[in-house]
Amino acid sequence: MSLVRLKGGTLYDPANGVNGERRDLAFRDGRIVDVPAAMPAAREFDATGMIVMAGGIDMHSHIGGGKTNLSRLLLPEDHRDSASREAGDTSGRYLKLPSCGTCAPGTLATGYRYAEMGYTAAFEPAMMPSNARHTHLEMGDTPIIDHGAYVMLGNDELFLQLLATRDSFERLRDYVGWTMHASKALGVKVVNPGGISAFKFNQRSLNVDEPHVHYGVTPRDVLFTLSRALTELRVPHPLHVHASNLGVPGNIDSTIATMDAADGLPIHLTHIQFHSYGTEGPRQFSSGAQRIAEAVNARPNVSIDVGQIIFGQTVTASGDTMMQFRNTPLARPHKWVVGDIECDAGCGVVPFQYREQSYVNALQWIIGLEIFLLVDDPWRVAMTTDHPNGGPFTSYPHLIRLLMDKTFRDEQLARLHADAQVASALPQLQREFSLYEIAIITRAGPARLLGLRDRGHLGGGAAADIAVYRDEADRERMFTSPAYVFKDGELVARDGELVAAPTGGLHYVKPEFDSGIEKTLRAYGEANLTSNFAHAAISDDEVCDCCRGGRLLPVACFSR
Repeated sequence: MSLVRLKGGTLYDPANGVNGERRDLAFRDGRIVDVPAAMPAAREFDATGMIVMAGGIDMHSHIGGGKTNLSRLLLPEDHRDSASREAGDTSGRYLKLPSCGTCAPGTLATGYRYAEMGYTAAFEPAMMPSNARHTHLEMGDTPIIDHGAYVMLGNDELFLQLLATRDSFERLRDYVGWTMHASKALGVKVVNPGGISAFKFNQRSLNVDEPHVHYGVTPRDVLFTLSRALTELRVPHPLHVHASNLGVPGNIDSTIATMDAADGLPIHLTHIQFHSYGTEGPRQFSSGAQRIAEAVNARPNVSIDVGQIIFGQTVTASGDTMMQFRNTPLARPHKWVVGDIECDAGCGVVPFQYREQSYVNALQWIIGLEIFLLVDDPWRVAMTTDHPNGGPFTSYPHLIRLLMDKTFRDEQLARLHADAQVASALPQLQREFSLYEIAIITRAGPARLLGLRDRGHLGGGAAADIAVYRDEADRERMFTSPAYVFKDGELVARDGELVAAPTGGLHYVKPEFDSGIEKTLRAYGEANLTSNFAHAAISDDEVCDCCRGGRLLPVACFSR
């Protein structure tokens, strides 16, 4: 391919220490290249006065798998409403196959909307091993953006059996490695450690040091074992943890205990807003953001994403059947699905409306913003809404404005339930995120946390995943509609209008493990599962077919 140059843009590239420097940026064959300024380019784009960043990376977004499809099926009215709104929008329609939905958009709409706002990668955080093919098929059907998934462990019966019988750690480690290999995963996620399994035995809650009623193991046992396994397997992304007691007032103690369960090993706590609640005040529901932020600041092994809520209709979709069953009376509209699949894990889908005049919802909104503003190191904080649980990913530009513009933030706060405003420390927080910090929490930071060495930055050799924004005072409008978006060097969107829809690639890791563990897995499967063990592992050829010919992008494990 010929050389392409962006001229005169202002670059924000935290991974390379570039903070608002005006310079040209060149790329060729899908990669950023360092070339002399005088070297002629086949095509040039004028980026004068514009902001240039790497393509956005959403490290936690439910975009594939069984519960995502259930979310779509459970809210047909969302898709009908979205389709009618889009009927008059002609931007890029000549490229777009029909696809719609706001709370849980279809696969095609997901890729379009991410690309149109400057994102070039998104990662599914809850892939069940038995459902991995389905997950990869859905992600492969999502155009433009790169993707990958974290496989769920820690509630599957074989893992708990091995842990309960105090089987050798090496066998547990090899089981983790084999599962990642077989499912083509980028990382491992644990949801309510041990709690999904305990729910099946009629245990309605499970705290960090509380024994599982059947297996006798604790969430702390699960957390440390998985953290140690990933460390020894040299997987770049830390254990991705949906902690115990999601949404329960007073859960800040168990959240901090979860951080410490890793015993200093790397650990990532996801959608931490939902795990940051106190019990102070007359309503016995208060912000624990200060304590959580202090705990994160004091523990350099801990990283988080926030899971900010956004007001309006959404649908909550989670592997945490214990929590989702408890939330079914709150369903709006009143319908829900809760299930179990192949003893791997659970699934709960509950529609929900976040309301500004609800004290609880208002305080949840406040808590998320407080955490963003109180955690010191932006490299250990990723911007998420836990799409669709806290709100759709299309609300990211609005969230960016809330973080960058205190006046706007205060205006939004004034619209909320009066008691929540009084209970908030938000008015006293003067911090406003800079463009450099936004580039960290939406690009460079997630890339580093996932081990994506050639993504999230604009240095030589990086993938030419690039977003170019007009520098507007209204940051929401600015980040909604980039002037140019490039994916692997190809122009895919201009001023919010889609101009190309290439196929994205799949990021995954290939950890080393002792294949002797397959004997145990085969015996367990033959005795307990309906699937054939011979078909359990997804081959490279098969996953390439699942991903519609998208490139396979193995992520290197850490060196020994």
